[in-house]
This record gives sequence, structure tokens and C-alpha cells, in this order.
Amino acid sequence: MQNKEAEIFIYPHPFTLECGEVLPELRIAYHTYGTRAHDDSNIVWVMHALTANSEVADWWPHTVERGKFLDPERWFTVCANVIGSCYGSTGPCTPMPDGSGAMYAGFPRLTVRDIVAAHRLLAAHLGISRLEMIMGCSLGGFQALEWLVEDPEIARLAVLCATDYQCRPWLAAINKAMYMAIEADATYGEPRADAGRKGLEAARAIGLLSYRSHSGYDATQQDPPGREDPFVRRAHSYQAYQGKKLADRFDVYSYMRVCQSSDTHDVSRGRGSFAEALGRIKARCLVAAVTSDILFPPEYHEEMAAMIPQAEMRLINSEFAHDGFLIEHEQLDNLISDFRKAHPATPADAITPAAQPDATID
Repeated sequence: MQNKEAEIFIYPHPFTLECGEVLPELRIAYHTYGTRAHDDSNIVWVMHALTANSEVADWWPHTVERGKFLDPERWFTVCANVIGSCYGSTGPCTPMPDGSGAMYAGFPRLTVRDIVAAHRLLAAHLGISRLEMIMGCSLGGFQALEWLVEDPEIARLAVLCATDYQCRPWLAAINKAMYMAIEADATYGEPRADAGRKGLEAARAIGLLSYRSHSGYDATQQDPPGREDPFVRRAHSYQAYQGKKLADRFDVYSYMRVCQSSDTHDVSRGRGSFAEALGRIKARCLVAAVTSDILFPPEYHEEMAAMIPQAEMRLINSEFAHDGFLIEHEQLDNLISDFRKAHPATPADAITPAAQPDATID
């Protein structure tokens, strides 16, 4: 599928964040694929992970294809770029509408709930009041869970993969190590999009270790036999390459704000216990874990599935750890296909499309 331009929804009103600060307006970049059914019975909303964008066909290969779980001939898929990012939605490097320029390091901190509140504004603009399926992996799963808890009627089905219902100390510690690397770069804080680049490269190299596993590195980064310099390792060059690769496409301020949003993830905040919060979910949920994931291991998913009223747990067998949700698309496709077949829609699931509110598109 050829790359397509993002559409832009402008919410031309102040948007108050949980931290108390106010953004004067919101720009939300989003992509859609397929044709929307007249009765809205085929809408799938995908939430993207940390540094991805709204173009699902770009970052999740072999999914928006004929016969796959986001088949555009069958499903109408929506994906919005999270606010705080640098792929079209309002973020640290976005010029403010009053002409004051970008906020850079001054851009306010965001929560997962802020991100979901922006998604819900877009959904209202599109006249979407209910989804056939909502799905998210990693940080995308954080968003999907938050939406399901905040609005229990939003979706009939849900897919929650390689994710969790809270930000645990392990993830928070990894995030802090990345922040320290970024803040050690003397250029961090300067009002330009390429500030803190070296810090960002180092942070990405740190984060990458949590996305992979020792077996994955052992399988792909072995040094060639007979290397001349014992201090030069293939794994070294791989880490440096991955850091540069991210810094070439992402800015440090967006990285900080989106990572910091994950620190806030806790579906129970202000809602009682985890069980009480997750117990509000009415969608049938497929909870899928990657067997080798050290960031969100299978036992986290087992806990989550046990607290969601209509949830079933499945495993994706992979040595690619957390990144397995991107790589093992065939396994995920089979899981989702079986899940859909086991829970077909009934006449009682008919959707009444919502009226579209007034909004601005450019």
C-alpha cells in the first residue's frame, strides 16, 4: 500500500491538560483506511506505540492488507497520532496558533488520559460513538485500556497486546535512565528541534535493551569470527545505529513528553482498585502477550485478563521480545481472526451513528 498523507483535525478551542496547563487549540493528524459502513459496523481504532505515527500501513507491515486483520476491503481503520508527538499532531515543535513559535522544552507534560481525551475529540468530530474493535500494543495498549475504562461502551471487541494496566517500577526506571541520558546533553533545553540529539541517541540505545532480549541479541549481533580489534563489537555499532536512526526522525522534546505520559499510566487512579477500574470494561477483550517480552511479560497480561470481565489470554511465541508485536504479525493475525470468529456481531450490537459536531479541517 502506498503512503498516504495524514488528514488534520483542528479543535479550535482551549484544551486543558491534567497538569492544569492549557493548549490554545489542538491539531490531530490521523489516517483512515478502507470504506466506512453505512451502519458504522466495521470501524477499528488503532492506537500506535511510542515513536510511531498515524500511518499504520507504514509502521505495522502486512496488517493493512487484503485478508489481514486490518483488511481495507472489510474494515474502516482509524489511527490518530498522539498529541505531544512530532508527526502532525500538536507537540513541542509545533508553532503555536498565536504566532509565538514552538514551545520546545516548555511544552507541558501530558498524561495518557490527555492523549485519550484528544482521541475522543477526533472520534466525536468523525461522528463515531462506538467501535467494532479498539486495539493497541505497548503505549497504544495504555491508550486503549484508558479509553475502555473511561467509556465502557466505546467498543464491542478489544485487542490489548504487549501492554499493561499500569506503569510499573521497571518501566519507570527505564524511562528515568533515558531522561538522565537526555538531560546530560548540554544542548537539551535549547529552543530548536535538533537540540539534545546526542542525548536522544543514548536514550534510545537504553530503551532498545528493554524492547529486545538476550536471546535476540545473541541470535542477530554475534561478532564475525577472526575480528581484528577485540574492542569493536557488532552490538556496539547496532546500538549506535538505532540511536541515530531515531534521532533522524524524532525530536528530543517529543520523545520526553510522550515517554513521560507513559509514567502516568494507572487505570485505577481516581477509580478505586485496579480490579474496580478494569471491571468497568464491557468489551470482549483479547489479551495477547509475547513470550519473551521483558518489558511487559506474560504474567502481567495474566493479571490483567483476570480482572477484565470478558477477557481471554493468548501467547505470541517469539524470541523478539517486546518488538514481537511488530514482527510476529502472522501469529497476531491468526489470533485476531480466531477471536473475531468466536465472537461475531449480533443484531443487538447494531450501532446508531452519532451526529458530527462543528470542527475545522485543513
